[in-house]
Amino acid sequence: MGRKPSKNLNIPKGIRARKRGVKTWYYYDTGGKPRKEIPLGNDYALAVKKWAELQINAKPRHQEIITFRYVAERYVRDVIPTKAPATQKDNLRELDWLYKFFDNPPAPLEKIGAINIRQYMDWRKTIRANREKALFSHIWNKGREWGYTNLPNPCAGIKGFKETGRKNVYVDDATYNAVHVAASQPLRDAMDLAYLTGQRPSDVLKMTEHDIQDGSITVTQNKTGARLRISIEGELDILLKRIMARKSGYKVRSFYLIVDDHGQRITLRTLQGHFYRARKVAGITQDTFQFRDLRAKAGTDKADSSGDIRQAQRQLGHSSVTMTETYIRERKGSKVKPTK
Repeated sequence: MGRKPSKNLNIPKGIRARKRGVKTWYYYDTGGKPRKEIPLGNDYALAVKKWAELQINAKPRHQEIITFRYVAERYVRDVIPTKAPATQKDNLRELDWLYKFFDNPPAPLEKIGAINIRQYMDWRKTIRANREKALFSHIWNKGREWGYTNLPNPCAGIKGFKETGRKNVYVDDATYNAVHVAASQPLRDAMDLAYLTGQRPSDVLKMTEHDIQDGSITVTQNKTGARLRISIEGELDILLKRIMARKSGYKVRSFYLIVDDHGQRITLRTLQGHFYRARKVAGITQDTFQFRDLRAKAGTDKADSSGDIRQAQRQLGHSSVTMTETYIRERKGSKVKPTK
């Protein structure tokens, strides 16, 4: 009679675990003499799945191990770090909600069906669920790519909540000026820089004096990685001189272009606070004007003033003219001539 195992008691009979450095590798013991072992890899869940496929009449225990959280944690480790910082934060918040539903109790991945996705959407009752469903869908597709399941994506065919977003919002000059007048000086600098460069709030706040070279300001967009060189001329030239003149009044100052009243770098949260207060003083609603709308205003105004949508495309860093056309058309509508 063989000796009773004293370790690795959680693994199925027939699987051998061997630690090599920081990783543990798993093998399928086929039995017999001489002993033959089939490598199963170093992912425990996948090893158990392969074991079940090799073992005749074996109960597929991998379904108990490969839960939604199991796959999601690998997604957090391998995929999320490759995304833009803001997207990473959004994904982690979305994942918290997914865990509350699909990990309480832990749901085996292959037991999750379309009905469960529908139940999740009904449980959330908010348009944020659309983003969470999209994240779940991507996690599922990566799980299938990694070999955790061969089943179709349960999100397919499940409708999300209707959302209008801000695709039809255009900030006119009167609205812009009303908030601008009520704004603090740091906010005025940020608003003007965002509008004149056409960049996202996070990209505006990370601009530094070092980015100004050879008559241009260089931008690498956080979201897409697109690199732009924006020519310093006209109102942008005047703005940058104004910013540098204000910064010169501080004995100790940050190299960032947008600084607070003490010459130090301003954060997105602080900037939003300035913007909310100025907007309230101006009597403008949140639905009418958000700071991020300045990018769309810049692209729309650029296309109108130049008569060339490709100039707006280059300024915004869009990969195609089609993307810019859709972006602008939905803001102010297509500009057309009368019949006669």
